[in-house]
Amino acid sequence: MPQTVVEKVTQAHRTAGPKGRAVRAGDFVSIRPRHVMTHDNTSPVIRKFRSIGAVRVVDPALPVFCLDHDIQNASPENLAKYRAIEAFAREQGVDFHPAGSGIGHQIMVERLYARPGAFVVASDSHANMYGAVGAVGTPVVRTDAAALWATGEFWWQVPRSVQVVLEGKLPEGASGKDVIIALCGLYAGGEVLNAAVEFTGPGVAALTMDDRLAISNMTTEWGALVGWFEVDGTTLRFLRARAEALAARGDRRIAPEELDRWEADPPRPDPGASYAARITLDLLEVAPHVSGPDTVQVATPLAEVEGRRIAIQKAYLISCVNSRLADLEAAASVLRGRKVAAGVSLYVAAASREVQEAAERSGAWQTLLEAGASPLPSGCGPCIGLGTGLLEPGEAGISSTNRNFKGRMGSRDARCYLASPAVVAASAAAGYICGPRPAEGRSPARRIELLAPAEPPAERVEIVPGFPARIRGRLLFLPQDNLNTDGIYGKDYTYRDDVTREEMARVVMQNYDPRFAAVARDGDVVVAGFNFGTGSSREQAVTALQARGIPLVVAATFSQTYLRNAFNNGFPCIEAPDLVSRLRELFAEEVRAGERTLVPGDEVEVDFASGEVSFRGERFRFPALGPVPQALVVAGGVENQVRRALGLKP
Repeated sequence: MPQTVVEKVTQAHRTAGPKGRAVRAGDFVSIRPRHVMTHDNTSPVIRKFRSIGAVRVVDPALPVFCLDHDIQNASPENLAKYRAIEAFAREQGVDFHPAGSGIGHQIMVERLYARPGAFVVASDSHANMYGAVGAVGTPVVRTDAAALWATGEFWWQVPRSVQVVLEGKLPEGASGKDVIIALCGLYAGGEVLNAAVEFTGPGVAALTMDDRLAISNMTTEWGALVGWFEVDGTTLRFLRARAEALAARGDRRIAPEELDRWEADPPRPDPGASYAARITLDLLEVAPHVSGPDTVQVATPLAEVEGRRIAIQKAYLISCVNSRLADLEAAASVLRGRKVAAGVSLYVAAASREVQEAAERSGAWQTLLEAGASPLPSGCGPCIGLGTGLLEPGEAGISSTNRNFKGRMGSRDARCYLASPAVVAASAAAGYICGPRPAEGRSPARRIELLAPAEPPAERVEIVPGFPARIRGRLLFLPQDNLNTDGIYGKDYTYRDDVTREEMARVVMQNYDPRFAAVARDGDVVVAGFNFGTGSSREQAVTALQARGIPLVVAATFSQTYLRNAFNNGFPCIEAPDLVSRLRELFAEEVRAGERTLVPGDEVEVDFASGEVSFRGERFRFPALGPVPQALVVAGGVENQVRRALGLKP
């Protein structure tokens, strides 16, 4: 069976999964990745690792620690945390990059932890960036990171793939940042949500490595789990240059024969591989764009924004997406001989110490400082609302970062826009959002082909001892799409440690439907809409349903964070979009009337061996739960599974 590149890389790194056939989208597998990066959250991962009962990291070459988030915080508590992380790294023999070395994702690419054909993860959502060098990079949660340290493996569901065909060449003044901002705005309807995006086509060759890094990084904001670029001459020149630079310091992370092998046989999808959709983008149509305010789903050509003369008070050249050497030099070329406007503060932080040193040698760093920029250490800082330079109430800011969620970079009463480094620099000098020169152009044409989804194949699945072959229960239909974790389990209880299981059962779904807990019965099967469990990563959105006696959730699709938390807590979830569509037809009147929880009285049956859900005599297929997710449920979650693997009592 022809495979996408993500399916092929997954198969090369899997340790368990479906037997007797190739890996395909929807499969649950166990993966042994090449590396797992953690940053300041290494501290809670250490606590989780120890609480499981683990003592030694199974493979010291697997983890990479990079302190980058709260590095401006010189409080005794934070410095003690950093010392404890460094001590743990020394004790375990793990690679450790101290505060000031750079942002973790930049370190992973710069130091060649990420490489073509490798599977590399991080307990941070922007692990997608590793796809720029041909790796499959994807995020994991902290529990996964602890399991990886202890066993070297984690579970993953292979996502569907969307192909993005790039044509043409970017016009002068446009950058990779404009490409991804435009894509986030053009396709903001979930077209790539929880998918793997493969960038291909003749236009790839016209993109620099910095363009590709920016695009891959922000596929996270687009909703994707992977943002992969094909490996070509640009990739190989970058890898050779990095390998030579590291070798000069005695670090021979990539051997010359590996580079030769990637040149001769780069990772690529098979001809005829199955994609969920194909998007075509003519790079020549991409003009400078601005994202926001306060959302990446609104992208406006700069030519339209300039006329509004949107005043700004702060500007930022920071983060893992756009603070590499080319970015700093692009900003410096705009600001050379100019000054930051009165009333505007411009903050600059290089993606890594090495990048800053290169910018100092090129003169770009000094140009930025002479223009009035305030330097910050290489780290995340204001991008995640930490340290100096946050947005104050009533202010507007323009940033080269990857996220402009309301309140992320400071006050919720501020507004934040995203743009390329050149536009940020020009705006800082002008005092309002504008480009280095009068902008032209409009949004690119929207061209997407939705391909027929492959129906889950009919196959019998072996049932793991202890896992139920069937679950039968009364249907509770929750028709809303994007039902978020706040709706499932509210903030008033999330941060309390004294909430009993009985109280959790009483308040579950309270913010979605206050009637839910009263109408629900033990053994009821919840069926919900698309992207169930979106929002924050609170695990109680899973455990509260368990406490109410719900044995599983069926949804059209799930937020991947929710899905990970569910199986990590031994709670089964299955995707059956055809069932949800049928229920919306059957109960259209009730849905139109705004009913939040429909209780028709009928039972739904889930047959795990055949991969079918039955309702009123109709059958609907779902991707089979193979041995990997079944074993998680039987163990009662990943922590118990790890304890058993280590020979400890669950």
